[in-house]
Amino acid sequence: MTEKAKSLFQIFKNGLWKENPVMVLVIGMCPTLAVTNTGANGFAMGIATAFVLISSEIVISIIKNLIPSNVRIPSFILIIATFVTFTDYFVRAFFPTIAESLSIFIPLIVVNCLILGRQEAFASKNPTHKAIADAVGMSVGFTWVLTLLGIIREFFGMGSIFGLQLLGEWYRPMVIMLLPGGAFLTLGLMVGIYKHLSREG
Repeated sequence: MTEKAKSLFQIFKNGLWKENPVMVLVIGMCPTLAVTNTGANGFAMGIATAFVLISSEIVISIIKNLIPSNVRIPSFILIIATFVTFTDYFVRAFFPTIAESLSIFIPLIVVNCLILGRQEAFASKNPTHKAIADAVGMSVGFTWVLTLLGIIREFFGMGSIFGLQLLGEWYRPMVIMLLPGGAFLTLGLMVGIYKHLSREG
């Protein structure tokens, strides 16, 4: 593996674990806590966010030198909003059930600090190939956390995973897992386990 490839892989890997947007940077908390009551919702939100993040990082890394510094942030938001609008219409047209489940949280991607933060911290300061590696790494890192959080909450809250019922009628669902309190509790435990594993590693 060449040095360039190693550098890109390291950038990608940082988003997965070392600089995970949820577990370490603690950003993007609104969708993380609000829509992860099922594994499917968590995964769908992660994919929608990933598309916006990757697309906007590519565009901004390409045109960064053309954007005047005094309108940098508004320009970033405009670019992000363009991709969010496309995503919102696409999901509503082809995946109406998911659109109904995620509700207002797809349009709210435009103010997700993960998206804007990566444009300001990385895409606007690095070449396109590095911006792509960063965007994909952060996207996968964000998506796996939301999906796992949703799976755990759905399993204990409904006895199912991705809508597939695994536990019989004998199981008494832990309704709190589907409520905001369950989201905070589950995420807190996940972060604690993550910190422990990081120290062990």
